[in-house]
Amino acid sequence: MAQPANQTSAAAHDAAPVASTALQGLRVLDLTRVRSGPTCVRQLADWGADVIKIEAPVDTAQFGGPRSGPDFQNLHRNKRSLTLDLKTEKGLEAFKRLADSADIIVENFRPGVKKRLGIDYDTLSQTNPGLIYASISGFGQDGPLADRPGFDQIAQGMGGLMSITGEPGRGPMRVGIPIADLCAGLFAAQGILIALFERQKSGKGQWIQTSLLQAQVFMLDFQAARWLMNGEVAGQAGNNHPTTIPTGVFPTSDGFMNIAVAGEVIWQRFAKALGREDWIEDCRYKTAPDRSKNREALNAEIAEITATQPTAHWIDMLIDAGVPAGEINDISQVFETPQVRHLGLAQPVTSQERGDTELVGQPIIMSRTPSQIAAPPPMAGQHSADILSEIGYSEAEIAEMKAAGAT
Repeated sequence: MAQPANQTSAAAHDAAPVASTALQGLRVLDLTRVRSGPTCVRQLADWGADVIKIEAPVDTAQFGGPRSGPDFQNLHRNKRSLTLDLKTEKGLEAFKRLADSADIIVENFRPGVKKRLGIDYDTLSQTNPGLIYASISGFGQDGPLADRPGFDQIAQGMGGLMSITGEPGRGPMRVGIPIADLCAGLFAAQGILIALFERQKSGKGQWIQTSLLQAQVFMLDFQAARWLMNGEVAGQAGNNHPTTIPTGVFPTSDGFMNIAVAGEVIWQRFAKALGREDWIEDCRYKTAPDRSKNREALNAEIAEITATQPTAHWIDMLIDAGVPAGEINDISQVFETPQVRHLGLAQPVTSQERGDTELVGQPIIMSRTPSQIAAPPPMAGQHSADILSEIGYSEAEIAEMKAAGAT
């Protein structure tokens, strides 16, 4: 198990960003790239862990977009960077020495890569039994598809999401964010935190595994349960809620809005608010099954009414009536919204490549240990000398490694 001495080593340098005190003292080795793995590690870095991003001496950031790009900047803040060539003897030796002092390692290589390098969990845990090792892959660490390359849209399709997204009859549709990547990263971070809690009792680490496919299938949630329990295969419903009607997108005189009418009480409030109390007793709409059967007719009647007034009018009126409703914002409007500003979701940072800018902050508020963006993404190898010296390398040894291309 990584000893409490790690806390001293992590605090002994001035270069490590302190984003929060919540996870301060934990050392994380980040072997990830692109999105799912960096999403996981960002959760640890933003809550104060000392995250060391292990990078190749030749900058490979372009694989996940340019280092100066918004994607890389948003994923890799609050970290330090160490360049190591793990295919060299000295680079691999340095990584293993660092792994002995680590609490957590996160990687998203294809399953066989870490074993070929000799940096898999079974190998590293022999000298660090408290190590928590998280692996994210496309389809799992074993099984018939384990060696397939995994990409978000592939997982969205194979995991069923594209079959229930989009309008009926228009073909499968991906969602507008890489949801399989993001959820796999978040689940891996959750697994790490669970393992940290368990380690307090057992003193032992463990190997955590998740994949884009597992994350995507889990995120089907109630749609998956409808199949598993009732044999119902959900289809595309466009902007309509698949089971709660009328819930969906409706036109207004200046755009569109969302209305969510869930349950009989809200249905009656809604009908009264629109001046259509007759709907309450209308045999086509009287019960939830009736409204489901006659969804198209009901939506058309609602749209005829909502199209007569601007969005703001309807939202104010419906909210006052106790009916959930909301604007449909583009992304620029999202960050202009007073509530989003109040919640502090856009946080300032001075990027090394871009100067003063903003990134997306954590969506969790902690009363004593809040998170902040304490440092922008590091330059490749920015902290190599500091980190290597922390694990006992002399200046001469570091210079020798650099000359050999190991760092």
